[in-house]
Amino acid sequence: MKPLGAGLGRFGSFGRLGTGFGLIWTAVTVSGLGDGMRFIALPLLAAQVTDDPRQVAAVTLAEQLPWLLVGLIAGALADRLDRRRVLWTVDFARALVAGALAASIASGRPSVPLLAAAGFLLCCGQTLYTGAWSAVVPAIVAEPEARIRANAALQSGALVTATLLAPPLGALLFAIAPALPIGVDAVSFAVAAALVFVLRGDFSARIPDAPRKPGEPGAVRGLRRDVAEGVGWLRRQPVLRRLCLVAGATNFVTTGMIAVLVLYARDVLGLDGLGYGLLIAAFSVGGVSGAAAAPRLVRRFGTRRVLLSAVTGSAVTAAAAGAAPAALVAGCCVAGYGAMSLIWEITAVTLRQQLVPAELLGRVSMSYQLVSNGAGALGAATGGVLAQLAGLRAPFLAGAAVLALAALATARATDASPPSSAER
Repeated sequence: MKPLGAGLGRFGSFGRLGTGFGLIWTAVTVSGLGDGMRFIALPLLAAQVTDDPRQVAAVTLAEQLPWLLVGLIAGALADRLDRRRVLWTVDFARALVAGALAASIASGRPSVPLLAAAGFLLCCGQTLYTGAWSAVVPAIVAEPEARIRANAALQSGALVTATLLAPPLGALLFAIAPALPIGVDAVSFAVAAALVFVLRGDFSARIPDAPRKPGEPGAVRGLRRDVAEGVGWLRRQPVLRRLCLVAGATNFVTTGMIAVLVLYARDVLGLDGLGYGLLIAAFSVGGVSGAAAAPRLVRRFGTRRVLLSAVTGSAVTAAAAGAAPAALVAGCCVAGYGAMSLIWEITAVTLRQQLVPAELLGRVSMSYQLVSNGAGALGAATGGVLAQLAGLRAPFLAGAAVLALAALATARATDASPPSSAER
């Protein structure tokens, strides 16, 4: 995993990516540890409260709703404000919310509404964070050729902590006390906020037709106009518009599977809480491999072939996971799905960063995320209902069919010509 190893010998080196990137990578990685523990703890808590797949899936659904409700506004704010300040402020607020949730869990048995409300608030913060973060990599890593390595390093670091280290550790802490994983999440947010706080540089968006000083005429631009610019730009670009729809389909499937995974692991595969954590960790093992391979694959085969192969591979591994006869086979399939998912994500994000102007990147990225994560909210609800009606294997098998259609859409998307410089 050389993209990460390059930065471990001396803090912040990361090859030629710079000290600023080292701080961002460390913040994302530390925060990923807490996120991974919360990711494992909330479904386990929900499964303790109820056996109804619809109620368990409701917690995942609540975590997806903010993308629909505040996603576009988050992008507009990211293009108005100092993005570094948004990052550390949001993480500090999330530390307070996670701390309050941990205290509530420690004081009594949690309820599904409490877990859903906490997940909703934390994801509201994630939505604001993502809007600002989407433009940070291009601001820190000036060379376009180096950005795919930067994105791969960020995705790998978050995966190692969030889905490889955190799930088994979170399951162990959960067995000791259910509040402990959420408490670690609160601490991780505080540490990440501190790391971003010391980052130096100008991360404000420069909007050409808007004066930067608050006192100057026209400095306050309507959020509605800002949002419309981002949505309109994305709508006019055939490549990103079609890839956005594919991203929505893949997130619909992934979230639908995740929403019932804790019950699938327990009732179909016969796994306990630790086994469920190891199943999540299998996703990370594959994901880290995919993230490490993505830059080399793009250089050798090109963006189009990599995107198409990743979606096709996701369809195959989702179907195999749903039909798996044993936990070991399911774990291997989940690892394969993780590899395909990260190859897709890194390649698509890098392409978006290359095509979108810096002053629009927050808004366009959040317009993109609105579709992707809005589909995720629908996927969580659909996965719960489908599991209730047709069994816990159904979301995996139906998801594979959706991904097969997404592969056809990917072929059409990447056949389209990229936007010209005039369009940008």
